[in-house]
This record gives sequence, structure tokens and C-alpha cells, in this order.
Amino acid sequence: MNSLLTIIIVVQVLSALTIIGLVLLQHGKGADMGAAFGSGASGSLFGATGSSNFLSKSTGAAAFIFFAATLALAYLGTSRHAASGGGVMENLPTTSAPATASATVTASTPASAPAAAATTSAGGASQSNQIPK
Repeated sequence: MNSLLTIIIVVQVLSALTIIGLVLLQHGKGADMGAAFGSGASGSLFGATGSSNFLSKSTGAAAFIFFAATLALAYLGTSRHAASGGGVMENLPTTSAPATASATVTASTPASAPAAAATTSAGGASQSNQIPK
């Protein structure tokens, strides 16, 4: 499984570099092939419109390979987690936390007792509620 993943990553990186190179080779609409070589005589290297068609078709093929490799990596990445039966946090080892003093204090306090809070009476004076014992 790891060798398949490595092969797909290599294919993806190579297709990405190919896309970068092909995009940099392409010219704008107004430029022709003769401008790249310095004279108009070599403009028929790929034909009058052949260079843009060849480069754009090659770029499209490299983009298709890149997207196919990306989808394959996404599928392999999600199928591994689905086989383990859970998320990333479920794969962590469980450790028991030592009992602390705060755990004993909260355990001895009744759950129905409200915390001390300041309340405002009808006259606007603030009073503090006392916890019943």
C-alpha cells in the first residue's frame, strides 16, 4: 500500500512540474512562435496555429493526470481512516489521569447547589446569594 502511495505522489509531482513548464512555454494570443527564436522565418515550426493547440492539449493532458492523482490520493487517504473505524483522535493511546484535589472538591459539592452570584434586587442594590448547607 505504501509503494502505491509513493508512486501516486511521484506521478502527481511530475505532472505538476509538467503543467508549470507547459504554461510557461505558452505565449499570449498576440505572440507567435517566431518571437521566441528571434525571427519570423521559424514561425512555421509547429505550423501557424499548431503550437498553441499542441501546448494547450499537452497542458490539458497533464492537468487530467494531476487531478486523477489527486483524487486517488484523497481516496487512499480516506479509505485508510475508514478501515481503522474512526477519526484521528480515536487512534491515540489512552492514559489515565491521576486524581487531583480539584476532583475531590467538585465531588463533595452537591450538584444542585448554585454558585455564588451577584443579583440585583428591585431597589438596584446588589446582593450575593449564599450556597445552602
